[in-house]
Amino acid sequence: MKILLELLRIIIILVLLGGLGWTIIGEIYKTNETTESYSWLGGIAILLLLFVLYRNKLQFSGWYKGKDRVKLPKSVTLTLILSSLFLLIIPFILGSLLN
Repeated sequence: MKILLELLRIIIILVLLGGLGWTIIGEIYKTNETTESYSWLGGIAILLLLFVLYRNKLQFSGWYKGKDRVKLPKSVTLTLILSSLFLLIIPFILGSLLN
């Protein structure tokens, strides 16, 4: 039962925080038609950031208390965060290059 509650919690986190992030990023990307067509890259960036947030913080405050709960290694965390930042910025770069 605790696993199902944790899965429900993960889905709610993805829907609420992912939706909020997607809305904010979508509004920022609407400033240019070219950047708007690459807004899906921002969506991937939001999902990567949510994954890092869950694995490093949120999994320790949930219902599931299994043995396999460990933080991501610092190198993986840094790589994922930098990749997310790159994915958030690249639509603006593509927009300026393609215009």
